[in-house]
Amino acid sequence: MFKLKCLVRTHHGAKNESYNCCIQNEDGQGRVGFHLDKNLPKAATRAFVDNLKEIAPKMLPIRELVRFAIVSTAWRILSHNSRKLRSCRPMINFKTGVDHFCLHTGGKAVIDGIGTNLNLSEYDLEPARMTLHRFGNTSASSLWYVLGYMEAKKRLEKGDKVFMISFGAGFKCNSCLWEVVRDLGDGNVWEDCIHNYPPKTLENPFLEKFGWLQNEDPSTFYVPDDYVIP
Repeated sequence: MFKLKCLVRTHHGAKNESYNCCIQNEDGQGRVGFHLDKNLPKAATRAFVDNLKEIAPKMLPIRELVRFAIVSTAWRILSHNSRKLRSCRPMINFKTGVDHFCLHTGGKAVIDGIGTNLNLSEYDLEPARMTLHRFGNTSASSLWYVLGYMEAKKRLEKGDKVFMISFGAGFKCNSCLWEVVRDLGDGNVWEDCIHNYPPKTLENPFLEKFGWLQNEDPSTFYVPDDYVIP
């Protein structure tokens, strides 16, 4: 179905801030859980940027790399004395070497962040958003549900390139480029509901009915000590 063209694994475990931002440990009562630190967004961004720097030359055409280098050099020179230009940092166009984007569904903020950094359209982000909507955050395994969505929607044709990006504890960012070796549109886990996607809205239908529970005074469900069950 796919041929692996290149793969880059960026691991920042040597940095204490990155290592400790996403780690399994015990709480004060000895229960094992997963700790997410406030430095997680910063560590994820750093790993993501370092990963893109390494994989971009492996999968983008020379003309795009040259264009970006020239534009970036001009931007650094011209923005030196211009605050307005400094806020308009040039972006590399990954679509010159990629047809589809298979993104880690670590949450809405993760999908939005990657979309902004890669200048992706809602069409590009749809497979990740729909996977998060139906299956939630299933960690790295979510990538195969995202890929399955593209297949069920018959988006994948022979010769297409798919850029896959994932994150994990460590902290690490893994990415790879796949080439589709035949037209894909087989049935998979999406088969029974793909005709309903994308829905008209991604709002949680239960929030309006049950959202008040999040704001309710906890004492509402507290049984007083002096209450005697008849």
